[in-house]
Amino acid sequence: MKVSDFDYELPAQFIAQTPADPRDSSRLLHLDRATGGIRHLRFRDVLQLLRPDDVLVLNNTRVIKARIRARKATTGGKAEILLLRRLDDHQWDALVRGRNLGAGARLRIDGANMSCTILGRFDRGKARIAFEQPIDELLDELGEVPLPPYIRQSLADDDKYQTVYGQVKGSAAAPTAGLHFTDALLEAVQQQGVKLAFCTLHIGLDTFQPVTVDNIAEHKIHSEYIKLGGNSARIINDGKLRGGRVIAVGTTSARTLESAARCSRVDAHAWTQQQFDSRPDMVESYEGFTDLFITPGYQWRIVDAMITNFHLPRSTLVMMLSAFVGREALLKAYEIAKSENYRFYSFGDAMVVT
Repeated sequence: MKVSDFDYELPAQFIAQTPADPRDSSRLLHLDRATGGIRHLRFRDVLQLLRPDDVLVLNNTRVIKARIRARKATTGGKAEILLLRRLDDHQWDALVRGRNLGAGARLRIDGANMSCTILGRFDRGKARIAFEQPIDELLDELGEVPLPPYIRQSLADDDKYQTVYGQVKGSAAAPTAGLHFTDALLEAVQQQGVKLAFCTLHIGLDTFQPVTVDNIAEHKIHSEYIKLGGNSARIINDGKLRGGRVIAVGTTSARTLESAARCSRVDAHAWTQQQFDSRPDMVESYEGFTDLFITPGYQWRIVDAMITNFHLPRSTLVMMLSAFVGREALLKAYEIAKSENYRFYSFGDAMVVT
């Protein structure tokens, strides 16, 4: 398939610049895969679509203040560092912007008596850098939350770009489907007999990078850190056995679940290999990296339903949703959303596919 198969037109006025307040007042488009039917709701109405024994799987990653201002040690020229992935106490993969910043260049960090060195440069502005000292504990003081490039307005409150349940620091972007949940809504979900399970996927900014090849089979998907703990795996498997659905909150949760189903080894405390062989829709604990690229034709093993936002044209996320819904059905739903003035992208409205 070609990248152009996943294109659609989106005028700038549809791109949300600020989050809904309160969070669960955002709009919700419900797409029924079996019938193709569409309903227009508010996000808090998701309670109408959930059943006892369903399991909501949420990505508990937390966005770090990954954007750092810096200057070239030799000339004082401005530079910017956007941290993507922590490699060890000192080294990170990052986007580095500035003039004439090749391997060996040193940068002084604004607001701190420390510097970093560029160890190597890669394509599309990426670099590997080494700090003089660990910077993890200094990010809250030195860094800024890296909003996506299509959001032009600054946030008065950085917590608006965090989920209410985010705990594990490491993302360069928020798992935006989860931004619609409030503490009260999550409590109401559980009172209906729905279980919550948490996973972790640290999102890199490659999520927002355009696919530059014509044939999607030639695209090299980015690798991201994921973790699904044993307790969450047991909650998911128990829900399956009781006849409940596994509902991924966001494409990141969906990618984690499907990756864990393929990459992990049997958790001896949960299931035997024979049980997993006889139940391909079971999952188990896993921690590592995933480069799973989900495109139409993919055979889903774990995810039964999905809550998601409206994604960028020609993106890997639109391709993933097309694999779950069907390309024509998804693009039709997007056109209906535009006709109903839904808000798109990170701070936009949501869609639930059942």
